[in-house]
Amino acid sequence: MGDRGGGSEGEASDADEGADAPHVGIVVYGDLDVRSGGFLYDRRLADHLADRGWTVEVVSLPERSYRRSLLTNLAPGLVDRLDRVDVVVEDAYCGPSLFLANRRVGTPVVALVHYLRSAVVGKGVGGRVVRAIERDYLGTADAYVFNSRPTREAVADLCGVGGSGRIGDPERTEGTAGTSLPGVVAPPAGDRLGTAPALSGDRLTRDPFQVVAVGNVTPRKGIATLIRGLSRLDDGIDWRLRVVGDVDVAPEHVASLRALADRRGVAERVAFAGRVDDDALRGELRSAHLLAVPSRYEPFGIVYLEGMAFGLPAIASANGGASDFVGDHNGALVPPGDAEAVADAIGPLARDRDRLRRLSEAARETFRGHPTWKETCGRVERFLRGVVETGTVDGAAAAAETHEYHY
Repeated sequence: MGDRGGGSEGEASDADEGADAPHVGIVVYGDLDVRSGGFLYDRRLADHLADRGWTVEVVSLPERSYRRSLLTNLAPGLVDRLDRVDVVVEDAYCGPSLFLANRRVGTPVVALVHYLRSAVVGKGVGGRVVRAIERDYLGTADAYVFNSRPTREAVADLCGVGGSGRIGDPERTEGTAGTSLPGVVAPPAGDRLGTAPALSGDRLTRDPFQVVAVGNVTPRKGIATLIRGLSRLDDGIDWRLRVVGDVDVAPEHVASLRALADRRGVAERVAFAGRVDDDALRGELRSAHLLAVPSRYEPFGIVYLEGMAFGLPAIASANGGASDFVGDHNGALVPPGDAEAVADAIGPLARDRDRLRRLSEAARETFRGHPTWKETCGRVERFLRGVVETGTVDGAAAAAETHEYHY
């Protein structure tokens, strides 16, 4: 558990909403400062609320295997800690540790949903158990913050009609064809690293054609599919792939990727940069023509948006939230595991730099039209304040919707 503190007097006076703000608990696994998209969202929200004068209590649950995480529901004092605050925001990835404990929590619970385990598990017994527990957990929440519209639809499909949210009208929870779940969509932002202009001049025309993939190097990220796709390109395309991200999370997988590149005869074209700091990451993005992360599942894909801030079209997963902002005009959506689709998306851009320039300009426009972190966190803050002050989802949603996003 940790405290993010409150804002300074100058920050608190910036807006009336910052005064007399309530006490919020933010529940995460492990260290809030871990570098990943979901943790970045949690951290940005915690810092925003603290800067706005809220009392922010970070409740850090132990990171364990899935089975052992179920035991956290029985941890002494957990429910009491959650009942000490005015509203609880739970990273929904922590659901296995909370699906039973939440039933004893009297404080309003808001699930922050940016990743669904049920989207990546198999159809066997284990997968059915994971889906059932995730569905039960989501049913204990009073309201939701979704990172994308596709995530909201996936939750609606998983929970089915009615749900069991504890404030507001449970009949508002329907499938994709009907009414929205009780909550708001507040997408992540891509303005963390800064920006660069759209591709032009030497940056556009130079060879080799540089592809960058960013993220922890795990099987879910689809780097094997990317390597297979790139190796399908004709010999006239001189390309390079830079894989930027932690190689120690799944070292056996990284070894298999190196072996794959060797078997495909492209080992000299594929480089693993490892985990880098933000300055180095900016350099990687400025040096690339294209960002490609054809994940098996990507609940939103902050990295796609961060790449667009640097004028990079995105080759993104068709499975997940990227469909909210990636399309043929600024990149491509590819089915998980489809190396041919990856090749078909990248090849024309490497050969036709005018087309690449047009997509780069569209990518920059997409980024410019997307909410900033300040706007996104402000929307969540208004929603949370509405939950605390009105005790109803409708009142909270009305407050949050004062600024609608169009992207």
